[in-house]
Amino acid sequence: MTKDKNIYINRELSWLQFNARVLQEAADESVPLIERLRFLGIFSNNLDEFFKVRYATVKRIYEAGKGAKSELGGIKAGDLLEEITQIVINQQSTSLDILDSIEKELANENIFIIDETEIAVEQHNFIKNYFYQEVSPALVVIILNEDVAIPELKDSAAYLTVKMSNKDGKDQYALVEISKAMDRFVVLPSLDDSSQIIMLDDLIRYCLDDIFSIFDYESISAHMIKITRDGELDFDSDLSKSFISKISESVKDRKSGEPIRFVYDKRIDPGTLDFLLEVMGIDTKDSIIPGGRYHNRRDYMDFPSLGRHDLLYDKIIPLPVEGLSLEESIFKTIAKKDYLVYAPYHTFSYVVKFLREAALDPTVKTIKITIYRLAQISHVASSLINAAKNGKRVTVSIELRARFDEEANINYAEQMQDAGVNMLFGVPGLKVHCKMCVIEREENNKLVRYGFISTGNFNESTAKFYTDFTLLTSDPKLLKDVNKVFNFFEVNYKIYRYKHIITSPHYTKSKLFALIDHEIESAKQGKKAFIKLKMNSISSYKMIDKLYEASTAGVKIQMIVRGLCCLVPGIKGMSENIEVISIVDKFLEHTRLYIFSNNNDPKIYISSADWMTRNIDNRVEVSCPIYDKGIKKELQDIFEICWNDNVKARVINEFQDNTYRVNNKKKIRAQFETYDYYLRKLDK
Repeated sequence: MTKDKNIYINRELSWLQFNARVLQEAADESVPLIERLRFLGIFSNNLDEFFKVRYATVKRIYEAGKGAKSELGGIKAGDLLEEITQIVINQQSTSLDILDSIEKELANENIFIIDETEIAVEQHNFIKNYFYQEVSPALVVIILNEDVAIPELKDSAAYLTVKMSNKDGKDQYALVEISKAMDRFVVLPSLDDSSQIIMLDDLIRYCLDDIFSIFDYESISAHMIKITRDGELDFDSDLSKSFISKISESVKDRKSGEPIRFVYDKRIDPGTLDFLLEVMGIDTKDSIIPGGRYHNRRDYMDFPSLGRHDLLYDKIIPLPVEGLSLEESIFKTIAKKDYLVYAPYHTFSYVVKFLREAALDPTVKTIKITIYRLAQISHVASSLINAAKNGKRVTVSIELRARFDEEANINYAEQMQDAGVNMLFGVPGLKVHCKMCVIEREENNKLVRYGFISTGNFNESTAKFYTDFTLLTSDPKLLKDVNKVFNFFEVNYKIYRYKHIITSPHYTKSKLFALIDHEIESAKQGKKAFIKLKMNSISSYKMIDKLYEASTAGVKIQMIVRGLCCLVPGIKGMSENIEVISIVDKFLEHTRLYIFSNNNDPKIYISSADWMTRNIDNRVEVSCPIYDKGIKKELQDIFEICWNDNVKARVINEFQDNTYRVNNKKKIRAQFETYDYYLRKLDK
């Protein structure tokens, strides 16, 4: 196979197309109206993180003077920075049009987002009281003088740039920081049957005279700006510092990282814009993006519901798992067979119940678990602390470098350490991203293992809207392997061999290659050969090349990839046997599922690993084989439901145009159909 520039899609550009799919949800008139606003918030939040991490990485490559075409999919770093900026400008423009459309539809529903010019006389006293009681005490106002250096602006914080014009022609500038601690949306007292909401930004604009009353000016105006900083962590090499100390200091340094994106209200006057760019040291390779009146639109994720349930998705009631009761001993139940919990369709309470029972059961001697991201108020963490207080030997491997959750993980690590939990802070050079737990319970004078292995974080909050599989098992074969991974955490220099699970960084690539090679051989022999994959992202060129090889050999490959996809499907002579779709809908698709035909005896794995270089070579990951026949059938059914989606599935192709899959088949919306699938299982 001859490689050329079209063999891979650049990962940054592919990611931007994923975020475009999120924006499609905001534009989709079949999505409930307030949910559409929240998708706008998700789009904006995603973009913030993209600039902090991916754009910042490309900028570092550019500043190092590297062409780095091989790393960036055949595009020079400087050219890529410019292309990203242009795409984002276009997407931002589209998002503003969508927001304008949504606001008009909200008005049809008697919901009005008003600005400072539309405040009624009857609302004046409420606004002023709210300002003095809730807003003014928390405001940070910075007066900009030529002889005083501008302070470092906070990453992703929103600021109002205030210009006060004087009679003598000298303009005075100031910055007003919009506090993240305050609600961005203020619901005003109703004057009639309508709901009226004012943005905090506009409430502040209404009260500018109150803030700057000591200044003598003829006119005053305020326009919003936002700066995004490099979000990568840089660690020092001081061996005397603890790992927690290094992470803590790196997180603090991130807040003053190099600026890499500057967003401004496109209606700001040119003189003010030039003044800001100069005093803030923004250069041409930073992404300078004209935006609308409001920034930090991620706050739309928390847009008030106003009691309008008709403008929201119906809340689903998480279902029980057939045969698994929260009222009985979970250990006694899973001692008989494996069970699969599929959140959010099933309740996450089974995982918490497992840990609660382990904390209280006198026969449980040890608990070992990996933690990547926890809920803000975590029942998982409290269960582990409870277990330690009950004399269990609790070992927690917590990843302090879970991006943007470092501070939360440090806080929980310190709480658990204080309670006597044995804390392991990852493996040098590797992030611990696998999601698993194993306990040892004394039964008839011997230790018996129980545990669970998951595709997602043990987080009660995200389990309500992330789709993830968790296998509850007492299979000694699987749990012996899982226990070896924990041994590796404690003795990093010893490389273990695993008979059942697949682990990164030592075995994932070779084991997956062997599974793919088996399908290639079957295809060459004229046997049925297929691979079905569901994951968040695929960017590893080695894995992509292997799939291209399988396609060329005649292996039929179906892929469901939610996020970035550097693989180019459907190219004759390279990938004509590969089809890829992406599903973006009510829930965030987070499951990783691998299915290999294996001569009509499918091998099936659930996994914590996407097919990205970092997951395969630079992280500790676990892919778990499924042996229970009923669960294997269930997972194949789930894949088929997702694959047949013709409502929310987008076709991924070489054009990256996010076209919806359209066919004449019965309408299947995978997430809704999956819930109905589990309802039917309970009704049998």
